[in-house]
Amino acid sequence: MTVEINFDGIVGPSHNYAGLSQGNLAATAHAGQVSRPRAAALQGLDKMRANLALGLTQGVLLPHRRPDRRWLASLGTDPASAPPLLRAQAMSASAMWAANAATVSPAPDTADGRCHLSVANLMTMPHRSHEWPETLAQLRTAFADPAFAVHGPVPAPFGDEGAANHMRLAASHGAPGVEVFVYTLPGGPFPARQHREAGEAIARRHGLDPARTLFVQQSAEAVAAGAFHNDVVAVANERVLFAHEHAFADRDGFYANLRRLLPEVEIVEVPAAGVSLADAIASYLFNAQLVTTGDGPTLVLPEEARATPTVWDWLERHRAGNGPIRRVETVDVTQSMANGGGPACLRLRVVADPARVDPRFLVDAAKLDAIAAVVRRWWPEAIHPDALGDPALVRDIEAAHAQLLSALDLSGYFTVNQPR
Repeated sequence: MTVEINFDGIVGPSHNYAGLSQGNLAATAHAGQVSRPRAAALQGLDKMRANLALGLTQGVLLPHRRPDRRWLASLGTDPASAPPLLRAQAMSASAMWAANAATVSPAPDTADGRCHLSVANLMTMPHRSHEWPETLAQLRTAFADPAFAVHGPVPAPFGDEGAANHMRLAASHGAPGVEVFVYTLPGGPFPARQHREAGEAIARRHGLDPARTLFVQQSAEAVAAGAFHNDVVAVANERVLFAHEHAFADRDGFYANLRRLLPEVEIVEVPAAGVSLADAIASYLFNAQLVTTGDGPTLVLPEEARATPTVWDWLERHRAGNGPIRRVETVDVTQSMANGGGPACLRLRVVADPARVDPRFLVDAAKLDAIAAVVRRWWPEAIHPDALGDPALVRDIEAAHAQLLSALDLSGYFTVNQPR
């Protein structure tokens, strides 16, 4: 049975605030602060429990091995002697944001009837550019069944940041959909992370119908305001698009095309007069999980949205007016939010049959409890960025990662699925 599976990234034991992501206002604002890896991982697990309580199918993606010794070796150094910036880039726990793991096209949309996944190259940011080999190894393990096709990264120089810049709308999960690739153009104050050419390449690889595939430019205004990914200003699921008025460069043309291709579409646009871009980005109103539950479309938001008066007032008015989003849930992911990642950043949505997925990557309440026990025992309680070179911290982080892989019976996944 085809359902929506949300694969959340487990927050890794090296979670820290080094401020490496230019254009991510939260990450740079919190640079140098003390992080709480244990609390961050437990918050993420609680978010997954909340998804299970909503009746959703839940999966996990693993934190990466940190420090990335292979990457440092390719640069002629190691954790002990690397310059501080390289050391921080090698220790980054940014793979926790599974929305950047890959772009996913469900089977109803593809020419060969398989679910296709293309691992993101994340080439724009050095600390993320070395993630793809380990992410690809996980994807090849989790989706080894013939029902899936897993592709390597789009080659340089075309930047691809995965599902954070991709949306799919359909009458239902099992119906053919409209796939939307959102790209940015260079020239603003922050890097253009998602290139149109990358989206076009992925659409060709996945065998998408060109007539039902849209390439839409993110507005320069949104990028300049701190919307470094489309999912900071827009989110979609099934027939609902939830977006800020200033999310897209040509919103009228985009909306017209959506209505032409999917007459059932319900576009929920938040006007700038009601919620400014600044408030939308600070609260991560749109960096939410938009999911389908028994109560209809449900928005899973960070607690910061409730604490932002313009945002919460707008949501209350929308529900009072019988808008399509009928239920709102909030989750505490403050440790992730301080590094610029909300509920949507933490998950990769895959529409597929769970029976075709490697069961080691699917979780229930008992498995989440087992992961939490590892986190409580092995994850560092606190990390200051100045301590990233401490050999004792490095040993603790590597030991914690090994304990998690052992608990999930996944210790050998990287060796078995070494990227080619």
